[in-house]
Amino acid sequence: MQVYGIKNCNTVKKALEWLAKEGIDYTFHDFKKEGVSLEKLKSWESQVGWEPLVNKRGTTWRQLSPEEQRAVVDADSANQLMQAKTSVIKRPVIESPKGILLGFDENEYTTKLK
Repeated sequence: MQVYGIKNCNTVKKALEWLAKEGIDYTFHDFKKEGVSLEKLKSWESQVGWEPLVNKRGTTWRQLSPEEQRAVVDADSANQLMQAKTSVIKRPVIESPKGILLGFDENEYTTKLK
């Protein structure tokens, strides 16, 4: 299982703590250090769409100018933003055998990861 995120993100920390507590093995991919490929974004989008991947409640989104926010209108524009500013991606992204999970939801994790 692959977990994508940023180590100092509180939501990622909660998810990693839950995985450790449950004894679930994973490999961590740090967006800040390793970035994210266009192919990976498109793979996720084929499963969940591009809109859920853009965290519009986070600090990075709020720091964008209104023009930059309005420019995110489709997968191509969202992908450009997510590659340029990886911290705008909803975190964590977990690739599991049962599909993609976004964010941390203990009930969803229990259902899909145990």
